[in-house]
Amino acid sequence: MALAALPLFYTIHDLSSGYQAGFLHGHALIRHDLSRIGFNLVSGLSNGAIWALIAMGYTLVYGIIELINFAHGDVFMIGSMVAAGFWGTLGLGTSSGVAVLIGGLLVTLIVSMLVCGSLNVLIERVAYRPLRGAPKLAPLITAVGFSFILQNVGLLWRGGNPVGVTDLIHAQQVAFNISGVAIHRDDLLAIGVALPLVLGLTWFISRTRPGRAMRATAQDPEAARLMGINVNNTISLTFLLGGMLAGAAGLVYALYETNIWYFQGFEAGLIAFTAAVMGGIGNVRGAVLGGIIIGVIQSLSDARLGPQWTEAVVFGYLIMIMVLRPRGLLGEETREAG
Repeated sequence: MALAALPLFYTIHDLSSGYQAGFLHGHALIRHDLSRIGFNLVSGLSNGAIWALIAMGYTLVYGIIELINFAHGDVFMIGSMVAAGFWGTLGLGTSSGVAVLIGGLLVTLIVSMLVCGSLNVLIERVAYRPLRGAPKLAPLITAVGFSFILQNVGLLWRGGNPVGVTDLIHAQQVAFNISGVAIHRDDLLAIGVALPLVLGLTWFISRTRPGRAMRATAQDPEAARLMGINVNNTISLTFLLGGMLAGAAGLVYALYETNIWYFQGFEAGLIAFTAAVMGGIGNVRGAVLGGIIIGVIQSLSDARLGPQWTEAVVFGYLIMIMVLRPRGLLGEETREAG
C-alpha cells in the first residue's frame, strides 16, 4: 500500500485540483483527468524496463556466487558504446528506411549482447574465478577495480563528456495515444526489448537443463558438483546471460537517451542494484519489479517534485522497504536465504 502512495496521491490531486496543460487565450488551461499521471506511469514503465534488464544481471550473479559485481554497470556502459559504434559502421541514420533500420538495429542488438556477454565471462574468468575460495572482500575489491578499468576504457573511447548519438528512432515522436496518454517511440522500444528478454530468461531458468543447473548451483554448489554439474561452466553461463542483458540495456539506453558517456554505468549500476535489493536479491522477478518501481518513482519525482529530489525519494523508498521487508518485496533467493 505504501508503494502506491505516491501515484495515488498525484492521481487524486490531478482529479481534484487539476493540473496546468498550457494556455488558452492568455489564461492557464486547467484539466481534471488522468492523462498526466498516465504519461508519468508509461514513462516510468519504459525507464524501469531498462533498470530491470541491468538489475537482472546483478541478481543472477549474486544469486549464484553471492558477489556484488560492481563492474556490471560499466559492462552496460560498454554496451551503449558498442551499439552506437556498430550502427554507425552499418551506416544507419535518420534517413534509413524502416526495414533497413529494424534489421540493422536487430543485428546491433545481437552484437552488443554478444560483446557484453563475452566481456562479462572474461571478467569472471580473469578476476573472480581465481578468488572463489578467498575471503569475500577480495573479489568485491576486484570488482570495484574492474569497474574503474572499464570506466577508463570508455573515457579513452568516447572522451570525458556526454556524446550525442543519432536519434535513429525519433525517440520523442508520439507513436499513438491511449485515452489521451501519448505513447512515444522510446517507450515502445524499451518495453518491446525488455519484455521478450525477461520472459525468455524466466523460461530458460525454469524450463531448460542449463537453467536447472544454475538453480542447483545457486542452492548448493558442492551438491551440484556431486550430481555431475560443471559448476565453473554454469557460473560462466550466468555471467554470459547477465552481460547479454546489460548489452541489450546499453542499446536501448543509447536510443532512449540519445547520448552516452563513460560515467553512465556508475549511476545505472547503482540504481539497478537498488532495484535488485528492493525486489529481493537473487530473485529475477524481484529485480524486474524493483526496476519498474524505481522507474515509476523517478518519473513521478522528476515531473512533480523536480529532478533534484529524485534520488532522495528513490532511496527513501528503499529504506522504507528494507525496514518493513528486509529480504525485499518478493524475498531473497540466495544460498543463505534458502
